[in-house]
Amino acid sequence: MVSVITGDIINSRNHSPEKWLYILKETLSKYGREYTNWEIFRGDSFQLRINNPKEVLKVAFHLKAAMKQVKGMDVRMGIGIGDESFHEEKVSQSNGSAFIFSGEAFECLKKRTLLLKSDEEFFDKEMNLYLELGLLRMDHWTVIEATLVKSVIEYPNYNQIQLASLLNKTQSTISETLKRSCFDEVSKIEKMFKEKLDRI
Repeated sequence: MVSVITGDIINSRNHSPEKWLYILKETLSKYGREYTNWEIFRGDSFQLRINNPKEVLKVAFHLKAAMKQVKGMDVRMGIGIGDESFHEEKVSQSNGSAFIFSGEAFECLKKRTLLLKSDEEFFDKEMNLYLELGLLRMDHWTVIEATLVKSVIEYPNYNQIQLASLLNKTQSTISETLKRSCFDEVSKIEKMFKEKLDRI
């Protein structure tokens, strides 16, 4: 099994690429090489293959936090979980159910910013409900909250004092911002996803 994220940037036309393109590329680069693992196309759309499906929600949350560092911006993502029956050097030319499901999830987004699809309907239904509830907060992360969430994901072993030093904030500010961002609750969604994925 692999996982594929198909996404595009919300409000990209209202911001110059200099403000957000580097952030997107830098974040995608943490998950592999350009073209081999990820590709940007049509200016503001992208595709990313994650070899370990258990990591895909963390990656999606990471991308969301990264893009929301720019005020007024966000990202829409369809996640597919399945196989890769045809592997090419360019991720955009590879194929399999993970790629198909990712595209289908993306096409079904409508007003939502994150949706997943696999061949297990009950799993999808349950996880998408959790994601819908989580998005009630994630869609409204402020620039400060998004910057902190991105840092927590990138430095998972840092405590609040270390994060405060990294971001030039006080420890109490870090604690309050984490609570406001509902990061604990978001992390529980990711943990639940990993546990349920083990069973399918």
